[in-house]
Amino acid sequence: MSLREAAETAVEQCLGLRADETCVVVTDDERAAIGEALYEVASEVSEDTTVLRYPPLDQHGEEPPAPVAAAMEASDVFLAPTTKSLSHTRARGNANDAGARGATLPGITEEVFTTGLDADYETIRQHCEDVLAQVEGADELRVTTPKGTDITFEVGDREWRDDTGIVHEPGDFSNLPAGEVFVSPESADGTYVVDGTMRPHGRLAEGQELRFEVEDGYVTDISDDDIREQVETASEAVGRDAYNLAELGIGTNVAVTDLVGSVLLDEKAAGTVHIAIGDDAGIGGDTDAPLHLDGIVLEPTVYADGETVDLPRA
Repeated sequence: MSLREAAETAVEQCLGLRADETCVVVTDDERAAIGEALYEVASEVSEDTTVLRYPPLDQHGEEPPAPVAAAMEASDVFLAPTTKSLSHTRARGNANDAGARGATLPGITEEVFTTGLDADYETIRQHCEDVLAQVEGADELRVTTPKGTDITFEVGDREWRDDTGIVHEPGDFSNLPAGEVFVSPESADGTYVVDGTMRPHGRLAEGQELRFEVEDGYVTDISDDDIREQVETASEAVGRDAYNLAELGIGTNVAVTDLVGSVLLDEKAAGTVHIAIGDDAGIGGDTDAPLHLDGIVLEPTVYADGETVDLPRA
């Protein structure tokens, strides 16, 4: 799939841009080729299309420059292929609250863009709906794996959400490439073992495992020095909230057949689970932290109130 073909999927199928709408493409110096591909396609649909480019930010979740935030909030549609994620920023949230619909593409590479957008997003939406029907209303979710994951999540009053990639209504938001069902649990206890992909390591080597212990909704032990250092640094600003168990996600993108080392794509792989530490304010929780670290868990079995969840498979 070419950059243009992937851009056409994003603009036309996922965002459903119309000729009478305003559109802004937000990108940075390291993702300019993808930004320009999206701008080219979007500008052929709507003459009121703008592209904004700025230097890459230092960390995921950092707020973009004020003119960028203002343009996102004033648009009908926004697309944000950036090096550092804008997904968990107030700029993105304010834009959606103002009625803009849009998609962020954090850390996107040309390989991930052309692979992850080479999909039928109507099929992915159906898989999301199938998983939602099995987990919505459950009080307790449990995840186990052959590598030693055994963790239980208390959903409480938190709402399950889905990221289908279909963003056609005012205020809708997606993370492209898309394909997941997720919740920010009220609490969690147990152990999870990441054996797929996690920053800063990328795709883990055969036999490499990252182990996390969780108690009362907070991560209490991290086996990996690099990840522990990231969380400790964030805790200097927000204290214990940096250790918040932020998310349980289930991948539903059946077009992702192999993990490539990009969290953005790999967390969407059908039949996988991802668990995140840190910020959950943008996904239905109440913790505002300067990091959101997803770890992909392979070969999971998921139980909803004791019933096995039928996961989609690639």
